[in-house]
Amino acid sequence: MSTPLNTTLAHVTQRITERSAGPRADYLNTMVANARAGTQRAGMGCANMAHTTAALPLADKLKIHAERTPHVGIVSAYNDMLSAHQPYEHYPELLRSHARTLGATAQMAGGVPAMCDGITQGAAGMELSLFSRDVIALSTAVALSHNVFDAALMLGVCDKIVPGLFMGAVQFGHLSAAFVPAGPMTTGLSNDAKAKVRQQYAQGQVGREALLESEAQAYHSPGTCTFYGTANSNQMLMEIMGLHLPGSSFVNPGVALREALSKAALERALINTGRGGQPHIRLADIVNEKSVVNGIVGLLATGGSTNHTIHLIAMARAAGVLIDWDDFAELSAVVPLLARVYPNGSADVNHFHAAGGMGFLMRELLAHGLLHGDVNTVMGFGLTAYTQEPWLDGDTLAWRDLPALSGDTSVLRPVSEPFSADGGLRLLQGNLGRSVVKVSAVKPEHRFVRAQAVVVSDQQDLLALFNDGQLNKDLIAVVRYQGPRANGMPELHKLTPPLAVLQDKGFKVALVTDGRMSGASGKVPAAIHLSPEALADGPIARVMDGDWITLDCERGVLELEVDAATLAARSVTHPDLSHNSHGTGRELFGLFRSHASTAESGASPLFT
Repeated sequence: MSTPLNTTLAHVTQRITERSAGPRADYLNTMVANARAGTQRAGMGCANMAHTTAALPLADKLKIHAERTPHVGIVSAYNDMLSAHQPYEHYPELLRSHARTLGATAQMAGGVPAMCDGITQGAAGMELSLFSRDVIALSTAVALSHNVFDAALMLGVCDKIVPGLFMGAVQFGHLSAAFVPAGPMTTGLSNDAKAKVRQQYAQGQVGREALLESEAQAYHSPGTCTFYGTANSNQMLMEIMGLHLPGSSFVNPGVALREALSKAALERALINTGRGGQPHIRLADIVNEKSVVNGIVGLLATGGSTNHTIHLIAMARAAGVLIDWDDFAELSAVVPLLARVYPNGSADVNHFHAAGGMGFLMRELLAHGLLHGDVNTVMGFGLTAYTQEPWLDGDTLAWRDLPALSGDTSVLRPVSEPFSADGGLRLLQGNLGRSVVKVSAVKPEHRFVRAQAVVVSDQQDLLALFNDGQLNKDLIAVVRYQGPRANGMPELHKLTPPLAVLQDKGFKVALVTDGRMSGASGKVPAAIHLSPEALADGPIARVMDGDWITLDCERGVLELEVDAATLAARSVTHPDLSHNSHGTGRELFGLFRSHASTAESGASPLFT
């Protein structure tokens, strides 16, 4: 007998389904209209077909011209500057070759840009970061726009790349599709040790040489960074939504199992085209209200990246599914925290994977009615396959049952023994607006801060105050004009080390901002993505130095202790932000700003 679905999960899903009825129907109708009988290139004009196959080997040309066998388009975020995407260099060759052995064909449909927040953190280039997600979505759509592919493989890993690939791919949801991960780098210098050196550097206790050596020991080889930030939250999300092969998210690059899983992803994409009497499973059949809710549950159960309180909203909307922060908050009250991976603990994703990883996590959630099991995936119908782990039986890829117990309960726990009874993300509300906070990394004694505001309009100004010794006190740092309309909404992760230093000195410290923090936001409570933003006349624009603010993660409160009349009477003079429109590609922000919006009535920000 299957486990009854948690009543809150059922209620939230029903609410999302009703809210999404119109947009979802429009989306599905479009997918039906875009599909063709037979292959997608059936009846294609001869000149169009000749352009498609001009550079291909003769055998591939003949198969494609015959219009009988499926043809796979590969969209890749490969570049060899970023460790996470460097392993993708030889994937197209591998996948094309394997497709031929299966009687099919594959082509590189196109590439998408992949920038790294770790490289641009605290620099001007970071202001292109969130904007890049929509560029990637557009690039993905351009790559798939030739209407010759029956299936698609998405090759990408990090922060904005997977959301962008997803948003572009679901516009071609009439195709079968799979996301193909590259895996995390092996474990290097521990994240705790790395964080300690960063704090020492912030205090001037060590120099740049020691800091660089520490960072190089942490980020040392091909693969994703091993902490649980946005990149690895992306991988978790794709697996729990059924878009990865089971257990494939955190297998290291360069090992035989990784190659076998990549080939198998191609095989599943081909099978799901419906050839040979197999069920036709389109991307649009996998991505729906239930799989999106499963994604939210995964983020909460693992203490995932706060960036997905923005990204997942946009990703779902691209498939006609409307979610908001109220859905996150209501589910957070019933979804337990089952994982502790840095910055939520000392382990990295390799430790998480070794302890049982995604298979253990999903088995636990399913067993307690906290996931929708009745969903389509790249493996077929249902999530049962996702409760197993992949392995090589000789040269053959196979899946097997996981051990009954976690391999390390300091990293991964069952629902009966969670790290916390509720999820790792919280919604904060009050007269400043609405924001989110990642509490999984914040110790209980730091989840309530009442202190006076220190107000700045640039993160560099706060760093300057810290370096001048002016922040040795209880404080709530208010960093405003960091929203999408103001400067592209860069991450403010550079503020984590100095604020952590102040916290370690015994001061009560928090951050309030209309900007973003990294998916690796740490032990200092940070009310982020505050909506409405300052440049949209949000109340944060009226906060003054010395105002008392209460930030209470447990009660979900973010309150400026200024009465409404006084606050309304304060005049607002927005700073000159014209410099944000020039240099480092910022001239492109006009398009981004015109589409960045904030929902009415203080609802969550929706980026479309």
